[in-house]
Amino acid sequence: MLKSLKIQNFKGWKDTGKIKLSPITLFFGTNSSGKSSIGQFLVMLKQTMDSSDRKAVFYPGDKNSAVQLGSFREMVFHRDVSNKIKFKYCWSLSDKEKFNIEDSKSEKTYPVNTINFSAETGQDEKENNYLHLYNLTYSLSNDNEKQFSISMKKKQDKKSFYEIECDNNYKLVREMGRVWKSPDPRKFYAFPDEIMAYYQNANFVQDLNFYHEKLFKNMYYLGPLRTKTERLYTWTKIEPESVGNDGQHAIAAILSAKNRKINYKYKARTKSFETIIIEELKKMGLIEDFRVKEIIEQRQDYEVKIKTKGSGDWVDLPDVGFGISQVLPVLVQCFYAPQNSIILIEQPEIHLHPSAQSALADVMIDVINSGENGVPRNIQLIIETHSEHFLRRLQRRIVEDEMLKDKVSAYFADITESPASLNELEIDLYGNIRNWPKDFFGDIASDVIAQDMIIAEKRMKMKQES
Repeated sequence: MLKSLKIQNFKGWKDTGKIKLSPITLFFGTNSSGKSSIGQFLVMLKQTMDSSDRKAVFYPGDKNSAVQLGSFREMVFHRDVSNKIKFKYCWSLSDKEKFNIEDSKSEKTYPVNTINFSAETGQDEKENNYLHLYNLTYSLSNDNEKQFSISMKKKQDKKSFYEIECDNNYKLVREMGRVWKSPDPRKFYAFPDEIMAYYQNANFVQDLNFYHEKLFKNMYYLGPLRTKTERLYTWTKIEPESVGNDGQHAIAAILSAKNRKINYKYKARTKSFETIIIEELKKMGLIEDFRVKEIIEQRQDYEVKIKTKGSGDWVDLPDVGFGISQVLPVLVQCFYAPQNSIILIEQPEIHLHPSAQSALADVMIDVINSGENGVPRNIQLIIETHSEHFLRRLQRRIVEDEMLKDKVSAYFADITESPASLNELEIDLYGNIRNWPKDFFGDIASDVIAQDMIIAEKRMKMKQES
């Protein structure tokens, strides 16, 4: 699970400051305030890891990618290529992932359950504006106690090369023989394989590469506009990795997960995957019933039928409100994702009625509390939203359950001053926001007062005329 994030000189952000990431992390702000770019940055890093180009520091994406961020000039702050994009984040390892680093030279053991990573990238005018990784650093800890850090830093001389450095807590010992020039790192995060051959006690860098890749492999993105619904769906028995960036695989995911058993809380009674989705849609007041049915046995075609509230008829998915088709991939992704997943969602509430937006907050609470196979799923949700109703419901739940306060973080992107700032909303045990920004969701009070004044003026005028 990601614990913190900081980004500098990316898009509209000179510096986001340190962002504390909780099981549910919300980003609010006006249009074009930069709140979406925070999630998009993480998605770009995932795209880079998935890219086949081992030398590309960043892969900004193409027309088929989740995000398309363009050239370095288009993504760097103020489009000033003299700026360097810097970023750091921290993540904790699950109990199964925790590992020990054995130093074969000192015979010391270093247990690790938390990894801090930072990097700095930029263009070099001397080398035809080629994008460079100037440094990467891993700082390893166990239960908040730092073990040691290791980094690769680009040195500038007649021939540019990278230097490997460890702090005093861990001493790297070179193999005997000539001094080799260290190869370039892979992408933005990975030590080259040759490092293990150059040093007698550097095998652990392979673990760092692996756990970093695993972090982003377990990251899933769902964009703000979900795919158009169909009357018939084809499923070839292949299990999709996710519902897709646009939710296009939502029905295939439901069919693939038919044997999975989920519960809303650890050690509570389990239910089938489809039952969970149906119950959540009912909680939101969107349906009476839902089913995915094979049209002809042993064929690959399926139909999705829904009973809406107040109607006894089964209808096709395209024949119901647009909000259902937009929120269905959100629910499916949240419960379909494997244990220890990070899910990035833009505007999950889009096209939903206000009461359904409120209920969606309860669904998200169910997601982070859910379990499978007798263990917590440990899901993290990073959500960009415009919904006041979503936030209000979370505030209410915090009052009702004080433990929830530690599971929710909320931020507001403020563009009233330059550069923009990202401010954490201070939510107390009573669900109150102590530093509520002015006109956060519009000034409802002023509209009510203005309406009352106009009504009073009209009544006065009617009396005078009578």
